[in-house]
Amino acid sequence: MSSPFLSTREAVAPKDLIARAQAFAPPRVAIARAGAPLPMEAAEDATKAGIMIPVFVGEADMIRAEAAKLDWDISGYALHDTTGEQEAGRTAAALCGAGEADVLMKGQLHTDVFMKSAVSRDAGLRTGQRFVHIFHISHPDGGKPILISDAAVNVAPDLATRQSSIVEVKKLLNKLGNAHPKIAILSATESPIPAVPSSMDGKALADWARENVADIDVSGPLAFDLIISPDAVATKKMGSDPVAGHADAIIVPDIVSGNALFKAFVYLSGGCAAGIVTGAKVPILLTSRADPPAARIASAALAAISCGLPK
Repeated sequence: MSSPFLSTREAVAPKDLIARAQAFAPPRVAIARAGAPLPMEAAEDATKAGIMIPVFVGEADMIRAEAAKLDWDISGYALHDTTGEQEAGRTAAALCGAGEADVLMKGQLHTDVFMKSAVSRDAGLRTGQRFVHIFHISHPDGGKPILISDAAVNVAPDLATRQSSIVEVKKLLNKLGNAHPKIAILSATESPIPAVPSSMDGKALADWARENVADIDVSGPLAFDLIISPDAVATKKMGSDPVAGHADAIIVPDIVSGNALFKAFVYLSGGCAAGIVTGAKVPILLTSRADPPAARIASAALAAISCGLPK
């Protein structure tokens, strides 16, 4: 018997996110080890939606076999025949580094192998910026989405990494049409308390952002209820805080809180979580076997928006 807390709502890819992506030219997406059902289905959906041009990397016979199962003619797309996870990861990353693809996407290979390929100096994807993972989470009924960083890449990000997260989240929100985002720094309290290190970090990060990042409102530390609930804000008499109860994005203190938070949105409310890694030369898509089709096409849309290629 499933938990009563679990939502039975099916994730829905936001129509406005797809439409915004379709306003740009579709990026070339290098799919590392594409020859498996999930990455091929995601590639077909995104290609038919006009938000991706696939560049297949992996075992050619497996890729063609999966395309045949979908009755999808892929003869017009680039295909790079490789063997095994490591060669596929290296080849896909190198294509992006060489300017032959605009987005790097994980297919049927382990995340550590994929990310090792992406961060390798040989790939040419490093920019001097930290890699930051961002989730764009939307509700099945629509409404304002919320962004979460970092829930998948940085395990215990230091202050400098979380400063980069603030900058990258702000850039992505700008591309999504939000000219003046409201960004919250998550802790367990709204007061800086030495016994709660994340609260002290929250104040330091908010102070830094106010001095160094233009055109945002930032507040921290904030407990989760004060980030998301206007009623909690009113009860605690924090109505003068411009972010409390109205946040567009949440910067988390570590991967555990970020991972738990995004999965709570997904499993408890049926949220659609589109994920992207920023800070590299190209956007990186870290798809998961557990991702529903809606999350996969929403992630492709996010990458197309991030690239912003003119038609």
